[in-house]
Amino acid sequence: MNEFDEIRPYEAGEMKQAFEELLNDRQFNLVLKGFVPWMPKAVRRGLLRLAFTGVKTPLDFQLRFMKPVVKFIIRKHTDGCQFDDAELKGFDSHSLQSKPTQTAQDTTSPRYTFVSNHRDIVLDSAFLDVMLIEAGYPTTVEIGIGDNLLIYPWIKRLVRMNKAFTVRRSLTPRAMLESSQLMSRYIHHAVNTKRENIWIAQREGRAKDSDDRTQDAVLKMLAMGGEGNPADRLRDLNIVPLTISYEFDPCDYLKAQEFQQKRDNPAFKKSRQDDLDNMRTGIFGYKGRVVYRCAPPINTWIDELASLPKTEFYTALSHRIDHELHRNYELYPCNYIALDMLNANREQAEHYSEADVAEFEQYLTAQLAKVNLPDKDEAFLRERMLTMYANPLRNYLKTAKATE
Repeated sequence: MNEFDEIRPYEAGEMKQAFEELLNDRQFNLVLKGFVPWMPKAVRRGLLRLAFTGVKTPLDFQLRFMKPVVKFIIRKHTDGCQFDDAELKGFDSHSLQSKPTQTAQDTTSPRYTFVSNHRDIVLDSAFLDVMLIEAGYPTTVEIGIGDNLLIYPWIKRLVRMNKAFTVRRSLTPRAMLESSQLMSRYIHHAVNTKRENIWIAQREGRAKDSDDRTQDAVLKMLAMGGEGNPADRLRDLNIVPLTISYEFDPCDYLKAQEFQQKRDNPAFKKSRQDDLDNMRTGIFGYKGRVVYRCAPPINTWIDELASLPKTEFYTALSHRIDHELHRNYELYPCNYIALDMLNANREQAEHYSEADVAEFEQYLTAQLAKVNLPDKDEAFLRERMLTMYANPLRNYLKTAKATE
């Protein structure tokens, strides 16, 4: 494991020491104090140590500490989370892999690399973890987290305990290439040797306008590890396109605000505090209904593209994955309303009621009121938010038309 020590999650034998270091971190204790200010520090530490009893692996940690927290968020801040894996079931994943697994442990259960659109920095993978366990899968997912978010040592310790590996950002081109190669080798190692699932976003960062497109660079990175041609290397990861559909995005007004900031000042860049504000708003904001829907593994069709020249292969693969993601959107009344509002017509009116329109208008007004800019451009901000809700439907309709 020495090759991956710089980026990998903690292993079983490291969990106890990591937990003690977390308990002794001053900033982490200040965070805990914010949750239970009435509880003495010694009592907080004692209770956490007691709760940690029997936790030996990152999966144990997730089940003991993270699963109850995420389930609380689902109850408190959504109208329910649904996991639809019907299209994933029924495939003998091992027959689709280019080589057999390298361990005898749990050889009957396939492992997957979920490539998905990206809605929330924290919860996209956290919701998936809970839904996989509750659907009977043997383990959760390891996730890549950008080091730009690991701004305090306690955050880095906590996410490494929670099965996260580090994605290095803001590197020179040469260092970025080396980092991508290392990360790809680790992902292959995690799926085939450690027997872990992986979750990775289809692109770096969220699509601010919800126009979800897979970046060729992500697929090229995944194909840096393994052996054989690009199709062989990707086949080795059991990639599953996963569509995440939020009815409401609690960060929509923050994204709209950023659009105006960049419009008014092309040099604008978010601060670390902005990233933390997005994380907090995404976790504790109202999301309405949430649906995760799996497509079949790309191994069922990747051979159709394997003969393409390398320059064309990745572009064709990205488009096919996008096709799978777009056709699996769960569409809500607000998506249809937003498209009609932008087009100034009622072509989609069969999909919503007047009560739906009134509710969405009220929601937009409340979200726009949260934008904190000295020169708010209300019309621009509204158009940006409507576009966020219309684009999933636009992509769905284009995909449906292409398959007619």
